[in-house]
Amino acid sequence: MKPIVQISLDLTALDEALETAAMAMRAGVDWLEAGTPLILAEGLNGVRKLREAFPGIPIVADLKTMDGGYLEAEMMARAGATHVVVMARAHPETIKCVVNAGRDFGVKVMGDNLGCADMVEAARMLEALGCDYVIHHIGYDERRGIAASGKRMPSPLDQLREVVQAVHIPVQAVGGLSLEQAIQCPAFGAPLVVLGAPLTIDADAFKTADGDLESSLRLICKKIHGYGDVAIK
Repeated sequence: MKPIVQISLDLTALDEALETAAMAMRAGVDWLEAGTPLILAEGLNGVRKLREAFPGIPIVADLKTMDGGYLEAEMMARAGATHVVVMARAHPETIKCVVNAGRDFGVKVMGDNLGCADMVEAARMLEALGCDYVIHHIGYDERRGIAASGKRMPSPLDQLREVVQAVHIPVQAVGGLSLEQAIQCPAFGAPLVVLGAPLTIDADAFKTADGDLESSLRLICKKIHGYGDVAIK
């Protein structure tokens, strides 16, 4: 499949999220994500407003569902989301409920392996239960806690190839990646690339001369899309 660039709107102000989304669309981003902070702040209204502003654009609702799977997925689908996120550490019945809601309401399900002791096996389980995508995720608190103890901070890239090889569905890597690392994800076989917002363009190779954020993001999208097709088993 062709690489997809997704921007995670990890913002709490709806106006700022809409402005950032508009800029991202102009720059060539493919998918919008209603990040968990935005969902916590604005709920279903945030997803509805994104759908109103960007008809036809895929919208990921990062619910991190742990229970009540069918209802949560249904609510977000009716608000305009095209993708919802369920956690691998939820009960298998919850994952099944989200998958069933996805089929009933025409939304795709992304299974997130954050916090799993065996992240590769968790990815296999998510695929077996019917998820359409795997999110290979090292959490914010986990990264910071390990780094504070003086140990090397873990990265999604550590096991990304193993996760990709373990499943037959597209994989997305999330958690503490630099821009350079995010851009490399298709080379690991993971075609879904997430860029977090608020955006910090910290890769010199992708800065424009005038420091224009939109132009820098356009260069990043061009680089990612330039990989061509990424093989999915």
